[in-house]
Amino acid sequence: MASSLLQKTLFSVSRTATRSQFRRSTLPIVTYSLHSRSRLASTMAPKLKDPSLFKQDVCYVNGEWVKAKSGKTFEVNDPATGKLIGTCPEFAKQDTERAIDAAEVAFESFRKTTGRERSKLLRRWYDLMVENAEDLATLITWENGKPLADAKGEVTYAANFFEWFSEEAPRIYGDTIPSSTPGNRVWTIKEPVGVCALITPWNFPAAMITRKIGPALAVGCTVVCKTPGETPYTSLALAELAHRAGVPKGVVNFITAMANTPEVGEVLTTHPTIRKVSFTGSTPVGKLLMKQCSSTLKKLSLELGGNAPFIVFDDADVDLAVEGAVSSKFRSSGQTCVCANRIYVQNGIYDEFAQKFAAKVREFTVGNGFDKGVTHGPLIHHRAIGKVDQHVRDAEQKGAKIVVGGHKLPDLGPNFFQPTVLTGMTADMAMASEETFGPVAGLFPFDTEEEVVRLANATLVGLAGYFFSKDLHRVYRVAEHLEVGMVGVNTGLISDPASPFGGVKESGFGREGSLYGIGEYQTTKMVTYGGMGLPLQS
Repeated sequence: MASSLLQKTLFSVSRTATRSQFRRSTLPIVTYSLHSRSRLASTMAPKLKDPSLFKQDVCYVNGEWVKAKSGKTFEVNDPATGKLIGTCPEFAKQDTERAIDAAEVAFESFRKTTGRERSKLLRRWYDLMVENAEDLATLITWENGKPLADAKGEVTYAANFFEWFSEEAPRIYGDTIPSSTPGNRVWTIKEPVGVCALITPWNFPAAMITRKIGPALAVGCTVVCKTPGETPYTSLALAELAHRAGVPKGVVNFITAMANTPEVGEVLTTHPTIRKVSFTGSTPVGKLLMKQCSSTLKKLSLELGGNAPFIVFDDADVDLAVEGAVSSKFRSSGQTCVCANRIYVQNGIYDEFAQKFAAKVREFTVGNGFDKGVTHGPLIHHRAIGKVDQHVRDAEQKGAKIVVGGHKLPDLGPNFFQPTVLTGMTADMAMASEETFGPVAGLFPFDTEEEVVRLANATLVGLAGYFFSKDLHRVYRVAEHLEVGMVGVNTGLISDPASPFGGVKESGFGREGSLYGIGEYQTTKMVTYGGMGLPLQS
């Protein structure tokens, strides 16, 4: 597996959208007027209430904290300052196989536990997350960069997956099926698929892990979780809480790697003991993992890149649409797979929407996520900054107007970029076909419903889509014609543990969260019992 691919989960497959003619916005160019901290981000390490949650140079395998066999480690840096946070083990093939072996042994006993027993384990883990929420949020902000308020929200969201699946665990049912043969009785049994490999991204260091581990443990699977090299400490803290919750040894295993990511990934996707792989990341890496998994025909769940359209029709509540666009586009500085990537606004309200939207963005405060009042932190690394800057420059060169922002903020640190609003966007610009994964909002005008749905669907991916309208008939029409796995109507936020999360086309397959998330970690066994239906014996 190509290391550069797996480490670049922020990029997705691009496709040139169908071109159409747009009028240019008449809005004036407004120079940068966002609030930003003028000093470099603080280099002081944050303090945890419980320092034992910060795990350095060890991974969690078979209920123990272990180092890499080679003794090698890799560095983890603060995205806000570029300074060293700490080091983590550089696991290799042998280390990964040890974790798989531990999960295999544990599976034989864990699969036999009752749903109620597994429910209690998940509930204890949930309770410990809630008790340690402040420290978990601190770790997220430290290694990911998102503002502390956002990190606290993520911890709550992440913990809720454990709560949700703890409630699902005792309610796993098979079916009784009427047979077409009179003497047969047919029923089905839901069984855990086996040892699972979970590969998670850096943009939600806690939530992407719990969303996968929750259903896996609920049905009786054991797991090996490859944590993101950029943000390993949150996941290792979760491992410590799993240990305290009494999760049996070998049931959950957390491993880290950076340079050895291709080697580790290949082991996880080709080892015959692994029966299921769940991956969240870019489409190119998802395709590579799928190819590698084909050698042993593993069950797969892939939540891959997005290019979400956000459509505002003339009949929409403009203020509500602005609020929804701000929350969808700029959450985590635009570093989410479901954030609005292409904002289409109908011509009748284009200028009004653009003015109100830009005014909201000017209220943002950029800085270190630990600083009071900061609304937006840094991007994750220099590659992310480069991609965002390239998209802005491309749009500007092709005629778009920068209304807010548009530039890097080197005075703050190496990975800061101004939240940006562009008007006069056209389909020949990179942002029309590529996922930006950063704090840049491009506003595309459109005329008709048919036109905008065609533009929205002119991409190889289809994860999420949003639109705002008061017309109930239009709501049904557009929702049914958007080629995405998830639709938000009159809202910019769609994530919920109770809702199925996943995409179509090259955004992957499988669903996470909700009652559908359980099935991704199960197999259905059919049992036919013959010779039945005899008369009562006298």
